[in-house]
Amino acid sequence: MFDLVIHAKQVLTLQGSKGPKKGESTGELGVIDSGAIAINKGRIEAVGTIREIGDRAGRLIKWSGLAMPGFVDPHTHAVFSGSREDELKMKIEGRTYLEILRAGGGILRTVKATRKSSFEQLLEETRKRSDTMLIHGTTTAEMKSGYGLDFDTEMKMLEVIEKLDESHPMDIVPTFLGAHALPPEFKDADEYVDFLINDVMPEAGKIARFADIFCEKGVFDAEQSGRYLSAAKKHGMIPKIHADEIENLGGVRVGAELGAISAEHLVKTSDEEIELMAEKGMIADLLPGTPHMLLSNHYAPARKFIEKGVPVALATDLNPNCWTESMQMVINLASLRMKMSPEEAIVASTINAAHSIGMADEVGSLEPGKNADIILLDIPNYMHIPYHFGVNLVNTVIKKGEIVVKEGKICNQEAGV
Repeated sequence: MFDLVIHAKQVLTLQGSKGPKKGESTGELGVIDSGAIAINKGRIEAVGTIREIGDRAGRLIKWSGLAMPGFVDPHTHAVFSGSREDELKMKIEGRTYLEILRAGGGILRTVKATRKSSFEQLLEETRKRSDTMLIHGTTTAEMKSGYGLDFDTEMKMLEVIEKLDESHPMDIVPTFLGAHALPPEFKDADEYVDFLINDVMPEAGKIARFADIFCEKGVFDAEQSGRYLSAAKKHGMIPKIHADEIENLGGVRVGAELGAISAEHLVKTSDEEIELMAEKGMIADLLPGTPHMLLSNHYAPARKFIEKGVPVALATDLNPNCWTESMQMVINLASLRMKMSPEEAIVASTINAAHSIGMADEVGSLEPGKNADIILLDIPNYMHIPYHFGVNLVNTVIKKGEIVVKEGKICNQEAGV
């Protein structure tokens, strides 16, 4: 007798790989038609056909659509206050991202609003976005600091992430991104990096699992990025790096030298650097929502990464410049704009994304022993995820064996709904 059994028209297991899927395996979904998932004590006990698993359970869900692992969003800036909707018009008029930043917009505008927010306000704003992520099927997410750029606000952001991880149904993984931009109090990037290393990292490292830096023209160069990430490792944080979003400054090489688990964005990454990532086993976190919202026709070369054997993950990059909580939207963009197959995009949004934030032992696939993080989509098969866009296809979200979203609405856990 199981606690819960789910019968579905189609089940995606994402099984079949000890590490992240790469090369030909990037398209392997582990499809079971007329599939079933058995759950006990919040974990998956068995996966197979309906005939193999049966229906002996305390609860039985018969689902006429698709069941699959919850989405994993491995790159977000979900903790912020304020909005920048007027900057969309500036982009439409031809202003570049760096021009908007130099004019006092962009990251620095969000920094100003986030610094003013109380802990409680910031927590509630982030909780609301987290609820929307969950409703759209994300059951695990990474969240970065980086809109504080001072000690108090960076720590406030990390503490918000820590609090949410304790209180929200999603699993949330914290990343310290103190080096997101140069704050107005500093005129020299080297001095600011020294400040982060000496004054902020010792405390940030007590909460953050990862450290990240924005290696980009007009922000932080390769030498500063290397110094920052080297120091972060000494405080127990695993390196990640924003690289090659707008210009190539050698961020991938810095990440490779320091054992970064992933590099992010990668729009301008060279063929040689892609080969280096494959050699080092780095994961490419690709963020198609960002060039989409920058009105750019230049997207990360996903096909090259896959063909050269680099594991690819997808993420929303949720932030005031790219405000989407939906991994479904990201899968659509990845397929249409980066020519990823539906299978490759789903792998990148589940098991590979889980590997890129060190969570693949717990989430990202439906395998015995893992958390029972399952989403039920009101579609006949997985091909509809990139095909049927602009709506929420997720009906039910199950987190660690408990229904947390039903018919597109957050369940009242206290009431036991």
